Amino acid sequence: MGMMKEFKEFAVKGNVVDMAVGIIIGVAFGTVVSSLVADVIMPPIGLLLGNVDFSNLFFVLKQGVTAGPYATVMEATEAGAVTVNYGVFINTIISFIIVAFAVFMLIKNVNRMERKQPPPPPPSTKECPICFTNIPIKATRCPNCTSELQTAEG
Repeated sequence: MGMMKEFKEFAVKGNVVDMAVGIIIGVAFGTVVSSLVADVIMPPIGLLLGNVDFSNLFFVLKQGVTAGPYATVMEATEAGAVTVNYGVFINTIISFIIVAFAVFMLIKNVNRMERKQPPPPPPSTKECPICFTNIPIKATRCPNCTSELQTAEG
């Protein structure tokens, strides 16, 4: 029973719950980025490069049961061909760059918010307790009312 109690205490601590929420949001964010790359970014790039669909860029290492050429990765896979799918890899690299940039921007903004303001400089003046005139901090006598001032040492 002691181990179950320890596990329960560990699992309900704020850090574990925060981490779980972060992982769930991260997975959802990854899905959004994958869709952004596959459905929004890559089609115009493919169009600019002559209607190239990056997800179907591959080369055949070994022919399948039915000989190629294969128009798509799916056709090659169904035929049992061994392929190197470098187009999918290109899409994955672009997804990674987008995710890395988004995380960079997030961390940059969090760090900017957390940056502490420098402490204010020490005061250079003090107020005379008799005439309330501002005088230099090291003064021992007020130049306005000529009263003697107490120093920090005495």
